[in-house]
Amino acid sequence: MTATQKHVPSLAICILMDVIGYSSFALPFLGEFLDVAWAPISGFIFYKMFGGKMGFFGGGISFLEEILPFTDFIPTFTIAWAMKYFEAKKPLEVKTLRA
Repeated sequence: MTATQKHVPSLAICILMDVIGYSSFALPFLGEFLDVAWAPISGFIFYKMFGGKMGFFGGGISFLEEILPFTDFIPTFTIAWAMKYFEAKKPLEVKTLRA
């Protein structure tokens, strides 16, 4: 991988992280309290997986998505994976110098 290519985390791990976030729906009412514990963990894992600006802002969004009631249905990790994957698939631009 060259310096201009982006690291793309595993899709399976991203889906697993979203499933863990969804699992609070299995315990009505109690699940929302479990999200208080999961929210900072989710944000931290997101930051570590994606890094850079995307990891920083996405980690904050992941934290908010988990901490706010009834927003667990948003697949934050999978959306971020798709963004990284398709960004990495773009052909690299070749810049020419004009005299």
